[in-house]
Amino acid sequence: MNRVPMTVEGAEALQTELNELKKVKRPQVVAAIAEAREHGDLKENAEYHAAREQQGFIEGRIQEIEAKLSNSQIVDVTKISNNGKVIFGSTVILINMDDNNADEVQYKIVGDDEADIKKNKLSINSPIARGLIGKEEGDIANIQTPKGSVEYEIAEVLYL
Repeated sequence: MNRVPMTVEGAEALQTELNELKKVKRPQVVAAIAEAREHGDLKENAEYHAAREQQGFIEGRIQEIEAKLSNSQIVDVTKISNNGKVIFGSTVILINMDDNNADEVQYKIVGDDEADIKKNKLSINSPIARGLIGKEEGDIANIQTPKGSVEYEIAEVLYL
């Protein structure tokens, strides 16, 4: 079985969602179904059908999260000694060598489920992350973007 890498924060977020679904959402939808049943004829009972559909979504998401957590390999970079190498879970500070006015950018390399470019979290499978993995502080990485190749200097690698 292929283990999927996941950060500690990513696993905690999924566990929190799972607890919410099991302890709050699931009981709410069961109560809604019971209440809708009391209204009589189920064939034309929109509330009943909506609640059953919602129950299907909740149960599907619970199974999906449980599968992701069981197939995950939790990587805690804070417990790995920092040798300046870009690895899964590390935070990388980059300088765009092609743009003299560019500020430094900071990205954390995370699993697919955790990726969120607005929070500067890059999927391990993204072109930028793939171009950075294995490189070290001070290295230059050529990253293929839709606008062509961009050179980034790896200014710093943090294991936060």
